[in-house]
Amino acid sequence: MHAMQYAITLPADYDMQIIRHRVKSRGHLLDDFAGLGLKAYGVRERGVDGSPVNQYAPFYLWADPEAMNRFLLGDGFRGVVRDFGRPVVQHWQGLYHRPGPAADAPPRTYTRRTETLAEDADAATVITRAVAGHEELATTDGVHTTALALDPRHWELVHFTLWAHASPGAVGDRYEVLHLSAPGTGRLGTGRQW
Repeated sequence: MHAMQYAITLPADYDMQIIRHRVKSRGHLLDDFAGLGLKAYGVRERGVDGSPVNQYAPFYLWADPEAMNRFLLGDGFRGVVRDFGRPVVQHWQGLYHRPGPAADAPPRTYTRRTETLAEDADAATVITRAVAGHEELATTDGVHTTALALDPRHWELVHFTLWAHASPGAVGDRYEVLHLSAPGTGRLGTGRQW
């Protein structure tokens, strides 16, 4: 599994209905993209749920790294670059994935939190604790999917959770999910992946 996200921050007065319409008219195009585990089409709106910005920020879990490459070099991503400029694409090695009790419900939100590993911390110990936290989270009512990934360049963990509700009390940045493409969730594996 490989996690990926890019965030397009938009002007404060940007009409977010443009993004909503874009996702409504184009989101289905990845509903059967080979090698994609899932894509959560996420947005944040300035002043809603504490967001300081308007932002379009889809989050991906890839079952196949070659599929990620096909997407980034293909027509779909060319459309993003054409309309918004080429965004920085963050990507992480997958460490853990599990569907939750609400996996059959459409997700309404996702949360994303980044955790930097302390310089003197034992990475394996920190990651083992983080995985245990996700194992517990995966049994929580309202959880659609939870995943953990690692950026070994910066020694950061990214915690990603899809929720079937507004995720009150969840730690991290909160995004509204406009659409979920999930053609290959069964190929993502479940549980610890290291």
